[in-house]
Amino acid sequence: MLDHILSILIFFPMVAGIFGFMVHKDSMRAYGVAVGVIEFSLSLWLWFAFDNNVSGMQFMEHLPLVPAFGINYILGVDGISLFIIILAAFFTMIGIASLPDTKDVKNMIITLLFLQMTMIGVFAALDAIVFYVFWELSLVPMLYIIGAWGGPRRIYASIKFFLYTFTGSLVMLVGMLFMAYFFYQATGTWSFAILDWYRLILPESFQLWLFAAFFVGFAIKVPMFPFHTWLPYAHGQAPTIGSVILAAILLKMGTYAFIRFSLPLFPDASVYFMYPIAIIAIIMIIYTAMVAYAQKDVKQVVAYSSVSHMGVIVLGTFALNVEGISGSVFLMLAHGVVSGALFLLVGVIYERRHTKMMDQFGGLAKVMPRYATIFGLMMMASVGMPLTINFVGEFLSLLGFYQQSHILTLLAGIAIIVGAIYMLAAYKKMFFGEVTIEENRNLPDVNKRELLALIPLAMITIWLGIYPKPVLGPINNSAEAVVQLMHNKATSEEAKLRIPNVSGVVISKTSMKEGH
Repeated sequence: MLDHILSILIFFPMVAGIFGFMVHKDSMRAYGVAVGVIEFSLSLWLWFAFDNNVSGMQFMEHLPLVPAFGINYILGVDGISLFIIILAAFFTMIGIASLPDTKDVKNMIITLLFLQMTMIGVFAALDAIVFYVFWELSLVPMLYIIGAWGGPRRIYASIKFFLYTFTGSLVMLVGMLFMAYFFYQATGTWSFAILDWYRLILPESFQLWLFAAFFVGFAIKVPMFPFHTWLPYAHGQAPTIGSVILAAILLKMGTYAFIRFSLPLFPDASVYFMYPIAIIAIIMIIYTAMVAYAQKDVKQVVAYSSVSHMGVIVLGTFALNVEGISGSVFLMLAHGVVSGALFLLVGVIYERRHTKMMDQFGGLAKVMPRYATIFGLMMMASVGMPLTINFVGEFLSLLGFYQQSHILTLLAGIAIIVGAIYMLAAYKKMFFGEVTIEENRNLPDVNKRELLALIPLAMITIWLGIYPKPVLGPINNSAEAVVQLMHNKATSEEAKLRIPNVSGVVISKTSMKEGH
């Protein structure tokens, strides 16, 4: 079964979603939770069977699709993709379990299962065309979630989300086609296998143009400044579960793709664009933090906060060293856990009051003490409090980029402090002081169903903040392999100076055959 566990993880939710049409609506929640538990258990089995001492790809599957053009169904995971797959399975499970009772809950669960298939497919695919298919298919369920269950401006938000990301994806596809053409020119055979592409050493001038083509698709998905304008609308209009999945998983596709494609394929271009991208990342951190501080809607505060933290992830990625890349991958997981929990918490209060305006609250700590405690923990994690999960990722990301630029790292560090200001201000408005609005005096505290979703997230936030080694170890090994590959392929003197040589990297035999 382990030989095909990745295919099972990808297509089991799809098959379950198809059978879900035959399940009675009254039994659909139990069915969806059962499917989610099975999928999450399979992802944990994948982690249990994963060899932490191997930095290359594991559990690889290969099936010819269009051999004449080098298109194959190739799957595999390493330390970089393993935990994002687990995170996707985890959030789908708790997302289904925490769905409010609505008449359309059956269709929502089926849509989430199809979305889960596309998300795991993106992080497991090692063929560019297969990757692209899953990347594009992920737009459809999210478009439906926002458009069908969103707020008053849901149609505008869903169309803007689709047009932005689809346009960027088309530019990325052009880059992929050129990569396959260059491989054909170099070897005489067509291939869209990412591990085959890793063997190519392209002239720096070609790298710059191809890097730019891939960058457009990835940057819009992150989203990086100035392509970020679709995200606040999408978060603001999406239902709670839509915002949770979007923040926890879908945004990570862009930063993951930078590490999987841009860095190892274009090491010289990555160095060339390192400082411009770092400046954009710092603008993301500062600008969106200031916008978040000006918001009156607590969901928009969390949404802009999400963009700000993605800036730190981008900064760590383009540190181009093991510390930075390991930190950025770990921060992807941390940001997923914390931002997902914060959106769930916003959904909890919205179900009770049907408003997200902070001036409609105040004194909630007295009325909903359990809710206030969990919200406070996640808020402290969001601002990078030591012994919480975000601190580990942010520290390593900044430590990595410190080796490239002391001044830019200092600016980024100062900018992160702004995050503490707006999050503390939002918490003060909602939870401290006296209860001044009568509707808030008798609000029920979090119930068992909500605690079932929130307590595991709180436990993970503390556990990985105190002891990140079980997750950070495999990530670090794979980050070393990426940096070593970049070092070996770098041609310019600047690139050789900026990309360190990593000794003692262990590569799996399977990956060596594929050119990793």
